[in-house]
Amino acid sequence: MNFRIGQIVPSSNITMETEVPALFASYMQAHPEHQFSFHASRVRMHRVVPEELERMNRDMGRCAVELADARVDVLSTACLVAIMCMGRGYHQTAAQALTDALNGHPASPGVMTSAGALVDELKSFGARRISLMAPYSDALTKRVVDYIEAEGIEVQDAINFSIEDNLDVGARDPMRLLDDVKKLNVKSVDTVVLSACVQMPSLPAIQKAQEMLAIPVTSTAVCTVRQMLKLLNLDPVAPGAGAYLGDRRGLPA
Repeated sequence: MNFRIGQIVPSSNITMETEVPALFASYMQAHPEHQFSFHASRVRMHRVVPEELERMNRDMGRCAVELADARVDVLSTACLVAIMCMGRGYHQTAAQALTDALNGHPASPGVMTSAGALVDELKSFGARRISLMAPYSDALTKRVVDYIEAEGIEVQDAINFSIEDNLDVGARDPMRLLDDVKKLNVKSVDTVVLSACVQMPSLPAIQKAQEMLAIPVTSTAVCTVRQMLKLLNLDPVAPGAGAYLGDRRGLPA
């Protein structure tokens, strides 16, 4: 069976169009009967600052219609902080706005947001206390932490890298996270979110970090794919991407 995956991507994002297909490629190795194609509509954003994030949110309805024209089966935003900086619970408001933008359109894709995927899949997995890493400024990281905690998930510790240029975020070596995570307080947490940002690459480090920490490790990109697979009524499994996609290597039996 063939599925089309649609993403609303910030114009400077170079990660979600690599990590999401890579995760689905892992899924297809185990399920060759399913095939996926990937489609994006872009919204302008270069600097990770509130005014650009808010402007991007206002343009997402256009992108939803463009992706629906391609008859995608699932449609997601691909920027966590743009949603979370708008205030608690905004992922539900954003998803409804995208759905409303498609009113009268003959297509009816599953609609979601990457921000909603993170909080929803943390809850689905049973995580109640997490630690995370993000590239954002101190102020935006605090908004992300406050947003997650408003969803009933305690954030024990957060490390942020204060990178404002979104292209610099995407250029960061994901393997540096294996050293960064050693500075994170992970005692008694249920999950480590190696990258709370979908632009900060983390996929090559997720499984290694999980085996190093003996704690479930995930990312917003992983949670986005987990929720996409659920919306498509497919098993959320992709080897090599940590426990949230079914790979429990490194965890206690």
